[in-house]
Amino acid sequence: MSKEINYQWRITKYNPAYRNAEGYYLRDEWTSASEIGKSFHGEIVTLDNYLQVERAYVDTVMKFLEVYQIENVRLIHLETYGLSNVDKTSPLYDPLFDTIPLAEDMLVTIDQIPIVCKMALREYIYCQLITEDFFVQFGYDYYMFIGANDIQQEALQFANEQCLFVEQMRSPYYLSENNVIREVTWNLLGDERKLIQGRETLRGISLEELRTIFQLSSIHPVTGAFLITEDIAPYFQKKIKHLMDFTKYEYQLLAGD
Repeated sequence: MSKEINYQWRITKYNPAYRNAEGYYLRDEWTSASEIGKSFHGEIVTLDNYLQVERAYVDTVMKFLEVYQIENVRLIHLETYGLSNVDKTSPLYDPLFDTIPLAEDMLVTIDQIPIVCKMALREYIYCQLITEDFFVQFGYDYYMFIGANDIQQEALQFANEQCLFVEQMRSPYYLSENNVIREVTWNLLGDERKLIQGRETLRGISLEELRTIFQLSSIHPVTGAFLITEDIAPYFQKKIKHLMDFTKYEYQLLAGD
């Protein structure tokens, strides 16, 4: 992110008492909504069991937003996993899922945030929710990370009261702007695997320029993958040695660590 986030927490249903010295979780527990109906330690995970935990996560996010006086967030790094093909007879389907036209960098209102959180927790989508100095990140295996630039004990205590465990630690999904590497990459047209044929690192380019080129908001970190089309190619051509050829290649900006 373009602005450093000083305080970060892992907030989960996993009791740290079951971690070893290296931090690995040793107790066998459900890690996904897909495991509803399975048995763990002699008990079946029911839909009600799952929804109770999910509600604790979503309510915790909303409490943080309330305490930090945040009314909307930006949705970034959006990936959808067949959301349009979700079985609408599934007990995990919510008609409200169809009310939000998901898009990268969209502004998510306070009323929409719980819906987006549910979609992420149920693994219908991947995304991060951000403001200039706050984030919510949902990781694999029902991990959640929240970051802010000051500590509000009311929010942390609320998470504890929901039977969640709060551990101060840096999110593995957090990427500081100081560590971002941005490259122009290209692959052969029609290659479904999109195997990279070449790459060049971009230098001397500002976040503000990239946000303007890709029509992103003023807080988007410009990390992830962005298609470089012919109309914006001249800007990038000035920055790289490779002679861009759209009759042979597809081009992307890749930004990460």
